[in-house]
Amino acid sequence: MTVTDLPGTAWLRALKSDPAARTVLVCFPPGGGSVTAYRALAQRFGSGAAVFGVQYPGRLDRLADAPVPVLTELAERAAADLLAWPRDVRLAIFGHSMGATVAYETARRVEAGGRAVSHLFVSGRPAPAFEETSRVHEGPDAGLIAELERLSNDPESVRILRDEPGLAELVLPAVRNDYRAVETYRHAPGAPLRTAITALVRSSDPTTSAAQAGEWRDYTAAGFDLATFPGGHFYLDLPENLTAIVDLITRTLAGTVPGRSS
Repeated sequence: MTVTDLPGTAWLRALKSDPAARTVLVCFPPGGGSVTAYRALAQRFGSGAAVFGVQYPGRLDRLADAPVPVLTELAERAAADLLAWPRDVRLAIFGHSMGATVAYETARRVEAGGRAVSHLFVSGRPAPAFEETSRVHEGPDAGLIAELERLSNDPESVRILRDEPGLAELVLPAVRNDYRAVETYRHAPGAPLRTAITALVRSSDPTTSAAQAGEWRDYTAAGFDLATFPGGHFYLDLPENLTAIVDLITRTLAGTVPGRSS
């Protein structure tokens, strides 16, 4: 089976598909986000690439589906679909922010199900033992909006939520749900992953320091690489960052940088 034959599901959406692809990269969105967070990234890959995005419930075309407020349950649902794919499909996983933790928990379940993961990329998130002390999800909508403004590259684009109640009613429930998932998540210790991990961190990210990102090395029995880039927390919407990220992923999967998959 080629990657163009892989079935899409409610959870897994094809963003870029090439029958010559050797590996499928599955991308987990940040909190409050959707599969659209990775469209620009997917299109930066050259020929021979295949990229799928994960669509969490409670947003966009899954607005009618109940949000899942437990992070490990998100991982269980995604892992079930990935385990249903043919075993000859080589799988790599990427996640940013909340998506990094969901990606990690998904990789744990995929490996436990007997399927190999070629590589795990985790971006903009401390290692799993980190426990959030904030309770943004319990506060008012204004607090959620303020948090989005704090992390955004373009705070003005977020402030529209203060002026458009109808838009806020559509957007904020998913944001609140995902903050609840992150803020209540507690890591269950277990064996390290068999796959290698690459952690990506931004130099000005207020949520994750290089030291915190480096602690991901304790969660793999294989190779580890730490990649630092300039910029803040959200970078997937900035074209100038995408080329460097795609280059790192491509070289890693080809086995030309430390922490590579073989």
